[in-house]
Amino acid sequence: MLRKILIANRGEIALRIIRACREMGIKTVAVYSEADAESLHVRFADEDVCIGPPPPAESYLDAKRIISAAEVTNSDAIHPGYGFLAESAEFAEICRSCGIAFIGPSPEVIRDMGDKSLAREKMRAAGVPVIPGSEKPLAALEEAQQLAREIGYPTIIKAVGGGGGRGMRICADEKDFKNNFAAARAEAEAAFGNPAIYLEKYLESPRHVEIQILGDTHGNVLHLGERDCTVQRRHQKLIEESPSVAVNPVLRQALGEVAVQAAAAVGYYSTGTVEFLLDGRGNLYFMEMNTRIQVEHPVTEEQTDIDLVKEQIRVAAGEKLELRQSDVTFQGHTIEVRINAEDPWRNFAPRPGRITSFHVPGGHGIRVDTHAYAKYVIPPYYDSLIAKLIAHGKTRSEALRKLRRALDEFIVEGIPTTIDFYKRVLDHEVFKSGEYDTSFIERYLPELVEAESREKPVVETGSRS
Repeated sequence: MLRKILIANRGEIALRIIRACREMGIKTVAVYSEADAESLHVRFADEDVCIGPPPPAESYLDAKRIISAAEVTNSDAIHPGYGFLAESAEFAEICRSCGIAFIGPSPEVIRDMGDKSLAREKMRAAGVPVIPGSEKPLAALEEAQQLAREIGYPTIIKAVGGGGGRGMRICADEKDFKNNFAAARAEAEAAFGNPAIYLEKYLESPRHVEIQILGDTHGNVLHLGERDCTVQRRHQKLIEESPSVAVNPVLRQALGEVAVQAAAAVGYYSTGTVEFLLDGRGNLYFMEMNTRIQVEHPVTEEQTDIDLVKEQIRVAAGEKLELRQSDVTFQGHTIEVRINAEDPWRNFAPRPGRITSFHVPGGHGIRVDTHAYAKYVIPPYYDSLIAKLIAHGKTRSEALRKLRRALDEFIVEGIPTTIDFYKRVLDHEVFKSGEYDTSFIERYLPELVEAESREKPVVETGSRS
């Protein structure tokens, strides 16, 4: 077993990893920027090292500083969490060359799956269904236009090195395509340092469903069920739940089998996620593979009673999975919402600042993963996530009732948050019905904003959420 793990991250995921390590008897090292000196992950780790000023490029994204911190503290492993360096093949290679275990998949898999075009090619070769589109990056407008005509509009242009909705352009027709092609390449270059783009058929009104996978270095791979991530804004997930109301038992089995097939084809180990789009006819298509722990991993943990972070650590230590597919069982229904320091009524503008009062909900079936507390300052340099609120019930309706009650109990004062926004979503009849697609927020946000403004005048300053 690993002796000491350095956590190359911050916020709630760093605290989550520290808790898992402590329960396993493993020492932890927190790294932090000057902006995070008062963060809880620094307080609860066994050791801590300041790695630089607030900007991520000078701290959490600086591989040299993180490796130096690991060497100084004699850490034998690094857990990257999610974001920052979690999907950096280069960083994983540096860890390997320094004799430090990287808690995640191999650099080769991270690199291959990070190249969206190559990932599609590998999945196609493995017999995994992919969305119709280009088989290689596209550089010439004329070539791209010809392919767009062949697969039919609407199409979507995507960055090869992309993620998080950046470098993506939906094109309704050829004129739209011509206008967006150069812009998509420029955006990809600016966001990822790589102008390469590829083309896919744009699926209208799909569901976004992902499968949690878990593999070891001995060739064992299994899946831990699906999560429905359909409720999202600008390709950023807002609500995740399991099981998906859009997936029947036959499709659920197929999704699991295809995800395991995809993972085995690339020699995947550690935790990961295979993401699919599901069209209105029940056809599923591979979208991408995320080679890290996901923000929404608590949903699967509540459904299966399996600690995914501990499993990651055991795999990184070279252990075989003790679980077999037949051991994995699913109980009830789980829903997670991300509480962010944002003003949802003003286009989700980030609103960092000092939390003056903070009270988390509790009760049976409620879990809160957070690093925030009263008087804590949300810095402006990083993701605006404050907390993840997770509700588990015997049925979807029970989980929704618990989540709605917990949102009423969740008090954050001093800054705007998305708490009231989620109340509006959970009360919406379309969401309660489960009959929606990825356009839900885009379609109903004006209605939600109007309802909120009627009942509560929108103010400029932070107030109780």
